[in-house]
Amino acid sequence: MMQQSLVAQKLFSFWFNKDPMASEGGELVFGGVDPKHFKGQHTYVPVTQKSYWQIDLEDFLVADQSTGCCINCTAIVDSGTAFIAGPFDAVKKINDAIEAKGFVSMECKKAVSQYGDLIWQLLLSGLQPDKLCSSIGICSFNGTQHLSDSIKMVVEQKGETHNDTEVGQDLVCAACELTVAWMRTEMMQKKTRGRVIEYVNKLCDTLPNPTTQLAVDCTKIPSMPTVSFVIGNKSFHLTPDQYILKVEQDMATFCISGFIPLDVPVSPPQGPLWILGEIFMEAYHTVFDFGNLRVGFAEAA
Repeated sequence: MMQQSLVAQKLFSFWFNKDPMASEGGELVFGGVDPKHFKGQHTYVPVTQKSYWQIDLEDFLVADQSTGCCINCTAIVDSGTAFIAGPFDAVKKINDAIEAKGFVSMECKKAVSQYGDLIWQLLLSGLQPDKLCSSIGICSFNGTQHLSDSIKMVVEQKGETHNDTEVGQDLVCAACELTVAWMRTEMMQKKTRGRVIEYVNKLCDTLPNPTTQLAVDCTKIPSMPTVSFVIGNKSFHLTPDQYILKVEQDMATFCISGFIPLDVPVSPPQGPLWILGEIFMEAYHTVFDFGNLRVGFAEAA
């Protein structure tokens, strides 16, 4: 398009609409910017790697405090990545601060919290463990599927594609069955209800989680800290409402951290590499200036 002089300027710009109910999903402008989709002026920084839209990332902050993780950090601005990805240790600091947990661990804790007392009573009554979760309406089968099957499907088949509804049901069901199995084992050792539930709750944290996506407690979003990226000597803030994704499923709302760990190999002297994906670009209108080899950010409107 530039070679044929079809665009007024040698740049393109992105605006993402986060409102799922809006008729307009977003806007990609070739050869210019749409002033109705940003506020103020863009902050421009030079491209440091021509093979990517890669820029320097000076620091990232949690609750306005530097994490000290960024030494020679760089970032790729990528509209094709849904999340914000960064080095494992750095992203862990953010997810620890917002109390993000793996989906399997979180569903396990939820099962213990909501059904622990009921499971205890039903086990004492003599109900068969393999039918307990279906009897209280958590699992759809009724003892015809072995306990380990659903757990294995959720924990081990991390590379396969499943229907979202089925995955959600599998996680809840597997969490219930794990709780039943652990509680039954502890009960056989004559432990008290309180000690059994406390022990099983701790075991939930040890479960492997099949994806890099982490869940958070939706009710805690208002108290979560702001996360900021320092680019071009300016702090670009993301509020919890901006970096937490809400997914509606089976009349329930799941909240997902927008930060995922991804260690990308880089050659010295380059430092850790981040990917600023759609979550960042939803908050900040982004200009990719090919003519001047720079990227600009302004608050999205």
